[in-house]
Amino acid sequence: MHLYDFAKNLVLEAGNNIRKWMHEDIEIESKSNPNDLVTNVDKAVETFIVSQIEAQYPHHKMIGEEGHGHDIDSTQGTIWVIDPIDGTLNFVHQKQNFAISVGIYKDGKPYAGFVYDVMRDILYHAKASHGAFKNEMPLPQLQNTLLKESIVGLNPNWLTKPKMGSILQPIIRDSRTARAYGSAALEIVYVATGLLSAYMTPRLHPWDYAGGLIILQEVGGSGTNFLGEPLSITTHSTVLFGNKAIHEEILNHYLSPYRNELIAMQQRYQ
Repeated sequence: MHLYDFAKNLVLEAGNNIRKWMHEDIEIESKSNPNDLVTNVDKAVETFIVSQIEAQYPHHKMIGEEGHGHDIDSTQGTIWVIDPIDGTLNFVHQKQNFAISVGIYKDGKPYAGFVYDVMRDILYHAKASHGAFKNEMPLPQLQNTLLKESIVGLNPNWLTKPKMGSILQPIIRDSRTARAYGSAALEIVYVATGLLSAYMTPRLHPWDYAGGLIILQEVGGSGTNFLGEPLSITTHSTVLFGNKAIHEEILNHYLSPYRNELIAMQQRYQ
């Protein structure tokens, strides 16, 4: 089976497993803080995805949120970047608004991206240079927008932090409004479909954005860190996603005055 079709079927099968397992006893643990949750379902889904890849493609490497491949620092070879449940808080509290995110990269270059909205049964997917799709419907190229006429995705908790709030508050003030959905992977594909014009956050891991980034790029969108630099699949980063016009506007008019502070922040992530 072709790698793209294998990955697509695997993501859909993992989603079926989540819909079954979520009705069983869910064990919840905290990771870095009380709001950073992981469940036995997150772990089981990652284990399932990894085991299927290892059986079919034993030479491929995997970076998964729940522990696989965190020592990988080279982009050589074929690497799968996996988030078994992006939006675990939503999974626990709402039983919706979460996604499986998978990005596949070959020697550091994008090959294919998948973001599966499990409860709505919507698969966003793209193969590099072959366009992006919502289920089987092709996604059109993005229209450019200005910040003042745009909805921006941002977790409002960042606005409460003094240093970061001073950087981000003008962006939200000058936008039409802001929204937070609680799943970075979904928010990135919402940018790819035009539901959001931009999504940004000062700290995100590669498994949160690796799949969505490929989808966004296939519809003409941009994804970088706050300095305008390419995103890495081996280290976490600041992230800014958007159509090309708003991405450039936010970078040049709102983030560039804080370049020294943002450089220091980015260096801490390396």
